[in-house]
Amino acid sequence: MFPTVREVLALDPVRHGAPRIVAGDAGLDRPVRWVHVAEVPDIATLLGGGELVLTTGIGLPGDDAGLRAFIGDLADVGVSGLVVELGRRYVSGVPRVMVAAAERRGLPLVELRRATPFVPITEAVHALIIDAQLTELRATEEIHQRFNDLSVEGADAAEVIRQTAGLSGCPVVLENLSRQVLGCDPAGESAEMLLDGWEQHSRRIRPVGRTAYDPDSGWLVTAVGARGQDWGRLLLRWPASGDVPSAQATEPIAGPPTRLTILIERAASALALGRLVRRDDEGLERQIHRTLLTALLDHSRPVDEVALRAKALGVVLDRRHLVGVMVRHRGEDPVGESGADAGQARLRDLSEAVGQALREAKLTALTSAVDDHSVGVLLALTDPAAEDRALSAFASALRRVRLDGGTGRAPSGAETSRAAFGVEAVRSTSGAEASRSGFGAEASRASSGAEASRSARGAEASRSAFSADAGRVAGGADPFRGAGGGPGGVIVAAGSGVSNLREARRSLVEARQIAEAARRDRRDLPIFRLPHVGLAGLLHLLRDEPRLQTFVERELGALLEYDARHPREQLLDTLRAYLEQGRNKTAGAAAAHLSRPAFYERLARIARILDVDLDSVEASLSLHVALLALEAVRTP
Repeated sequence: MFPTVREVLALDPVRHGAPRIVAGDAGLDRPVRWVHVAEVPDIATLLGGGELVLTTGIGLPGDDAGLRAFIGDLADVGVSGLVVELGRRYVSGVPRVMVAAAERRGLPLVELRRATPFVPITEAVHALIIDAQLTELRATEEIHQRFNDLSVEGADAAEVIRQTAGLSGCPVVLENLSRQVLGCDPAGESAEMLLDGWEQHSRRIRPVGRTAYDPDSGWLVTAVGARGQDWGRLLLRWPASGDVPSAQATEPIAGPPTRLTILIERAASALALGRLVRRDDEGLERQIHRTLLTALLDHSRPVDEVALRAKALGVVLDRRHLVGVMVRHRGEDPVGESGADAGQARLRDLSEAVGQALREAKLTALTSAVDDHSVGVLLALTDPAAEDRALSAFASALRRVRLDGGTGRAPSGAETSRAAFGVEAVRSTSGAEASRSGFGAEASRASSGAEASRSARGAEASRSAFSADAGRVAGGADPFRGAGGGPGGVIVAAGSGVSNLREARRSLVEARQIAEAARRDRRDLPIFRLPHVGLAGLLHLLRDEPRLQTFVERELGALLEYDARHPREQLLDTLRAYLEQGRNKTAGAAAAHLSRPAFYERLARIARILDVDLDSVEASLSLHVALLALEAVRTP
């Protein structure tokens, strides 16, 4: 934004004075924020840093100690340089003590060997500064306009990151609170080199403040979040090459230009807004379905209003038996820029198939995609006894729709490989039984005594769970087997049936949790119920929750930062071995392949780093949960 000392010396009014650099030539690339004319020895107290000081020397001290102090004060306040006109106080040259002091402090010291008016110099430099500020203002205006357009258009995170990298010319990375990369644009550099060992590298980037520059790593960082809750960080590397001065360098690197700070903050705002407002390309009716389902999930509208608006759509929810259902692909969506588009297209296809299956089964329901992976359904049944029959009819219809592409004919060729997939109907216990099997805050409290015993004995026999599988296609092979060996295809998960709309959220959330846990479960079970979801499954369901990531950082952050600085030790593995062996130090040492003295010494070091008592059951339990949560957030 500002001209450098070197550029100022090249201006015609300065060249007229026959300038000669006598000291501090290593600092000629310092920016000049302003030009100040001074003829008093204590001028440093009136400066703020970045000024180019012009003087004739007539007011400078006459003794060596005073000249050294004058140069030291200017260097301490951070002036860009000192220009002395010869002829009034100094005739042949500035005193050697000034030259030595300036060279020692790296302060550019310039002689003007010809009498030169200071006004033309001041005007020329200030004109450069004003032009640079005007250019910066225009660039800032372009940034604001660009990101306003992105927000209005509902641009996704990849587009926001791409625009940020394009406007800055610097690599940009978006990460979550667990230091996992959510998006990246290397700005023409090698993405592999940029992201290699990213978690350890990111943990060393610790700027002070919500938006700040870390000169040691060369990253400009800002928090990303909205409504008082951050969920990630946006990082921009400046200089773009990543070349930052070493700790031994005498010339500290200047901070990034103001426009880059504005740029990264606007980009973070666009990312936060994009997370709050998701673009929806569906029709108006489907948008209303999504609005109402979302309202039930996040309590954004009163249930009476939801019932009224649903009735206006022809979906009666009052005095109905309601069942929450979630349908999602077992496998992950494709990755990459084109993969994101493919994932959205796949979700739209699934949403259309669910809608058609509901029509074929003659069921009344609200249905829409409720997130990036799942299609939600809220079935409204007039007879609670028809719940199993309705769900079986829906699963069968969904299988038929997906196999024939909704055309009513048998699939063939490319259609088979594109559209065929297995359908697993995943049922939880329902009615009173499900209300007795609690799941966090969403399921009902577990009952006790005779009721609990009766539920345990009769759950398997009394509930008719269903499972539909599309089977083999094209030569008998199942193209939708998961990469990990588990069953592939699409999961249909149903929550517990409820008798009123106020409890519908519990059924929907329960269905979502069962579907997510079933996708991770590698057991080839035809039916998944809430008892199949253990602690590891629960933590995986919550892996994107910022509060869980904050818990992990609070419990293990100091140890993770230590391992990042000492990659050969990896004390986290030692802690894991100790906890997985039930705090048995002998067994832990064997599992870690360490001698007992070495294992004990590492445990003592871990206790000091984390400031915990590893012999405490409560502290060890908290650390073990944090380790499981860390594995969950690191595993897609």
